[in-house]
Amino acid sequence: MLHILRILATFLPGALVASACLAAPPQTPQHQTAAPGDRPIASALLDATLFYEILLGEIVTREGDPGTGYALVLEAARRSNDERLFQRATDIALQARAGDQALAAAQAWKQATPQSTDANRYVLQILIALNRIDDIPTPLREMLDQTPGAEKPGMLLALPQLLRRAPDKAQAARMLEKALNTELRAEGAAAAAAWTAIGRMRLQAQDATGALDAARRGQASQAQADGPAVLALELMENGTADAEPLLTAYLRQRPSPEVRMAYARLLLEQQRYPEARSQLKAVTTEKPDLPQAWLAQAALQVQDQQYEAAEASLGELLRLAKSSPDNETLRASLTQAYLLHAQIAEKRGDYAAAEQWLQRIEDGKELFSAQTRRASLLARQGKLKEARALLQSLPAETDEARRMNQQAEVQLLRDARAYREAYTLQGKLVKATPDDDDLEYELAMLADKLGRHDEMERLLRKVIARNPNYHHALNALGYSLADRGVQLEEARLLIERALSLAPNDPFITDSLGWIEYRMGNMPQARQLLERAYRLRPDAEIAAHLGEVLWVLGEKEAARKLWKESARLNADNEVLRETLKRLGVKP
Repeated sequence: MLHILRILATFLPGALVASACLAAPPQTPQHQTAAPGDRPIASALLDATLFYEILLGEIVTREGDPGTGYALVLEAARRSNDERLFQRATDIALQARAGDQALAAAQAWKQATPQSTDANRYVLQILIALNRIDDIPTPLREMLDQTPGAEKPGMLLALPQLLRRAPDKAQAARMLEKALNTELRAEGAAAAAAWTAIGRMRLQAQDATGALDAARRGQASQAQADGPAVLALELMENGTADAEPLLTAYLRQRPSPEVRMAYARLLLEQQRYPEARSQLKAVTTEKPDLPQAWLAQAALQVQDQQYEAAEASLGELLRLAKSSPDNETLRASLTQAYLLHAQIAEKRGDYAAAEQWLQRIEDGKELFSAQTRRASLLARQGKLKEARALLQSLPAETDEARRMNQQAEVQLLRDARAYREAYTLQGKLVKATPDDDDLEYELAMLADKLGRHDEMERLLRKVIARNPNYHHALNALGYSLADRGVQLEEARLLIERALSLAPNDPFITDSLGWIEYRMGNMPQARQLLERAYRLRPDAEIAAHLGEVLWVLGEKEAARKLWKESARLNADNEVLRETLKRLGVKP
């Protein structure tokens, strides 16, 4: 008896509150008639039996008998016809992982209140969870019919997210297409959104061809719609190059700056730098208050050693930050802007200015980036010992943090041309993680710097055997063979394989041009090296292209190119060696 009293003392207040909520009328907008399920339970209906069912249902559920609690609350819902009790019964079954009972409750709820969007949504989600995909077209269709016309495109675009847990994605795509038959036969925004949704489901099902067809149909329905263009971007990210014409056609309309920005980022990832520059310029013109565009443009300009242009881009970003001090996105971008400013100052040899920019970084999460840049400043001033000590003092509470700190120290030593110390430290990293392709590749590159070509070749062949698609290793081995004038046919095959894996990589293009030069194919060498330099105006590529021009008798063009490159990066080892070997004064 005492046990029962304790239970009542625990649950009676909650049940009284629930009953009061059921008895109180919900807030209904003026001039709007409440739906049947929205009507309050009349006080008279809160008889002893109904109250007891609600109370006892909650008690037994919390005491570990959700099956009985579910039955009691569902019976109360049927007697009262109240949506909140139907939802509660459904939730009890879901929490007990009783999918069939949850579906029965949701279907009873939907039958009692046919216009309830919540009831229909519950039915749909439970069907998906139970993998009853063949049953989803009807509730999907009803959900869309209940959606106001202006909101329908947004609802359509959200459907792939709703269906993401369906085990059979291809089946889900077919059922989605069946449900969207009305929209697919129309034109305009709804049709474009419907085809986009189907395309995304097909993409989830690894059907890139079907997804591309859906993107094309969506764009044909409405040329300026964002959805098909975004789908085309997703397809490009997954390696479907045939989707790009859809994106370029969209960009000729009145595109969303955010979509153009996403395209620019993809071009940067693909190392298509000239096209990325063009898109970033367009974004900063169309939407000058988009901070990510100015930041990406500045980073690309720093990479191209266009420091004055980069400072102008960063100035626009700082102006935006000053006008919107509470903008979280801008605050996050500021740290990267300060790091770029510090990098520019360091390249110019103005170490005091670089330190001033670093001191403006307030985000504690960026401590690693700030301190590695400070270490670089110290090393450039001949204080390599202090620079290493700074990196070694960084927090390292996890294995990953320790690895990052050591990698930063290796890079510091490499930049300072302390190759032996860098090789020793990198060797320790490889020993700790022996199957890491990136670490072993870097060890091979340091072996090359020490003139240990046999060891470099052994390490690179080991990486390639483990990962035949590791294009960095393929390119490095091919270039090394070509540069030493040995095994040129194998070198060509290695580099061509690397280029097939990364077709827009300027350094791999440079390697292929260099091997053509070594084999005496001057026209091909020139064409490849000019393309590489257009992609990335780098000093090493300029050294190779200049040498080809020099041998072809175009010595003034070669001198001009070398002079321009030396102005940007006079310390480049390949450029300096080339000029020395050919007897050209820098």
